[in-house]
Amino acid sequence: MTEQEAPKIEFPCRYPIKVVGRATPDYAEAIRAIFDRHTTGLTDADIETKSSRSGTFDSITFTITATGPDQLDALHKELVASGRVSMVI
Repeated sequence: MTEQEAPKIEFPCRYPIKVVGRATPDYAEAIRAIFDRHTTGLTDADIETKSSRSGTFDSITFTITATGPDQLDALHKELVASGRVSMVI
């Protein structure tokens, strides 16, 4: 069986990142601050927030202009290290 190569991403490009974490009053603000450190030009139109049915978790999708794999890796590492994030998709 032949292994397929992952498609190559051409940077810069629009890139959606979904972040899931416990819904707290300051969750969205804290996660937005992390994105602001790693991206530029992020507007409210680039952010979509959804709450879980029970209201326990919030899912926030940020559509950023990704500049390269180093940016995405650093962003992912800071999100995970924050202790506020359950999952990054």
